[in-house]
Amino acid sequence: MIRPPGPALVMGAGAVGCWVGGQLQAAGVPVDFVGRPSVLEELRLAGLTLTDLDGRRTHLAPSSLRLHAEVPEAIAPALVLLCVKSGATAEAAAVLGLRLPAGTPVLSLQNGIGNPAIAAAAAPGLAVVPGMVGFNVVRASPGHWHRGTWGELAAQRHPSLVGWQPAFAAAGLPLALHGDLRPVQWGKLLLNLNNPVNALSGLPLKRQLLDRDLRFVMAALIEEALAALAAHGIEPAQLAALPPRRMPMGLRLPNWAFRLAARASLRMDDQARTSMAEDVARGRPTEIDALCGEVVRLARAAGLRAPCNEWMLERLSRPSPGRMSGREMREALGI
Repeated sequence: MIRPPGPALVMGAGAVGCWVGGQLQAAGVPVDFVGRPSVLEELRLAGLTLTDLDGRRTHLAPSSLRLHAEVPEAIAPALVLLCVKSGATAEAAAVLGLRLPAGTPVLSLQNGIGNPAIAAAAAPGLAVVPGMVGFNVVRASPGHWHRGTWGELAAQRHPSLVGWQPAFAAAGLPLALHGDLRPVQWGKLLLNLNNPVNALSGLPLKRQLLDRDLRFVMAALIEEALAALAAHGIEPAQLAALPPRRMPMGLRLPNWAFRLAARASLRMDDQARTSMAEDVARGRPTEIDALCGEVVRLARAAGLRAPCNEWMLERLSRPSPGRMSGREMREALGI
């Protein structure tokens, strides 16, 4: 067991929060979980089980979990993992700002680009640090979360995080610190533009990526994002097998060639899905504004349009967006 800098608090015990927080607890970090009543009830009954695509399994008994429906008033964590959905960022951060000591580090492990700024504005007394989760986690069953793809954790370099790197490494989650996380965030957002495609298709992630029509849709979304990024002089980091500028071309390859070019990216298990697909299946609001919405706003700021991203933003903002095949999406987008 390692000696962590102190206890951690997970604000948003969902897929990422339960996975990262659970792995830290298994490595010896005292962790408090704040989440929705439905999730907390599952954890109280079944405990927390974590599995991955290589067959590893970790189980934390219900009695070992510190579960809260709200942030306890007297708590003083050494690190907060902010893992709520984008739409809840401001409210969650405001609560943290009222309950936690000034200067408490808050690592945002959320999708999109703007959540850390939203959290910092809502809780100016806390030290909000941008972070990035490079892997996919889905709920496999009550109290059971499964990591179906590989990828790293990354964060903006901050003095408070340096001491936490051994704890994250011991948990099997090496934390890479960057002097400027923005290129990494945009590189991840380019990949996350597949989330609405996956959600609308209703397919497991691997099957969806092997559907060439659906890849054409993803390529169109990424091309619009790349044009907007270029207009602002932003160079996204490479987080996949291909450099960002070559991703649209690679996605449009015939299936046999795509399998060869993307063999590393296709290393995932058959049950891997996006969190947006789960949100759609459960009738919950999606994080589409933090993904396609960011592209639309960036394009408009440069005097451009991103019509494919606009279409996805509108469609996934509906209470019931439905399901569509790749061919139906391409016809709707005119691509």
